[in-house]
Amino acid sequence: MSAAPTGRCPGAYLTNSSPKGAGLNRMCTRWLRLRRVGLAVDDGVVSFRMGIDLGGTKIEGVVLGASDEVVVRRRVPTDAVRGYDHIVATVAELAEALRDDAPGCSRVGVGTPGAVSVRSGFIKNSNTQCLNGRDLATDLRRAIGCDLVLENDANCFALAEVRLGAARDHEVVFGVILGTGVGGGLVLSGHAHAGRQRIAGEWGHHRIDPDGPDCYCGQRGCVEAYLSGPAFERSYEALAGETLPASAIVERARENDSHAREALDTYLDRFGWALANVINILDPDAVVLGGGMSNIDELYSSGRDRVERYIFSDELVTPILRNQLGDSAGVLGAALLGVGN
Repeated sequence: MSAAPTGRCPGAYLTNSSPKGAGLNRMCTRWLRLRRVGLAVDDGVVSFRMGIDLGGTKIEGVVLGASDEVVVRRRVPTDAVRGYDHIVATVAELAEALRDDAPGCSRVGVGTPGAVSVRSGFIKNSNTQCLNGRDLATDLRRAIGCDLVLENDANCFALAEVRLGAARDHEVVFGVILGTGVGGGLVLSGHAHAGRQRIAGEWGHHRIDPDGPDCYCGQRGCVEAYLSGPAFERSYEALAGETLPASAIVERARENDSHAREALDTYLDRFGWALANVINILDPDAVVLGGGMSNIDELYSSGRDRVERYIFSDELVTPILRNQLGDSAGVLGAALLGVGN
């Protein structure tokens, strides 16, 4: 068989009657579809990267093209209550569904809550607690059938915002997750930094009040016990005697409801304490906020003022940035794992 001329799929020179024809015909169909959206090149197909973000409520997968453009994105429920084996199977099924859009991809990046223990190789510190003590990396490699890179989800968030989002052109970036939990990720010169014990950036379990509320980690008074969305809602409930979602509490605060104002003011003050501690230690070039609670506008005004009040400096020049990539930052960062990282 002669070589295919430039601009044509190599499989175009085999018919369905040849031994390999049927499979290559499917390859050509895929190649033509990718070429129509500008993702095929004359001598084959560009390199693709696949990422999967294992969240507490959803598992999201994405395929990126050579210029970091999104080729395809899919989401499925996590259903963590169904247990560890269900989660592993769901991730494997999602990876399989993405394969046709990621020809040549031999490595998958996976973002997960928690981290891999250096001592045991098992997951530790995950608020999706059925993952703790399990060899997630090995089980996913076996289920997916290819190599993978496993990284903390907050590090994936920070990496994506540095490479593609709000924190581009900054060398030292601290990424903050304020959501159902509180996490943090550290990026140095464009590379996620996990640390020797793989706990770099874990400000959510920095204790700011040893007599504070219990945290799932077994400590008391952790940042997460004050700055997570559920913690904010509990603080309002203790004042007002009713349960409301965080967004409704913020709206009530803006309408001068006294209980909501007090809950929000306390939240912003604790945000200031906690983030000032991080800035005192790292003195980063930028801080970028993510997670559902990062949508509170007051974090970037009154919250910033509290940080400035508490840092060990006569001024705050560190920009506190709103994320640009939304709730897809984690999966985009996962796809970037292992690419110059």
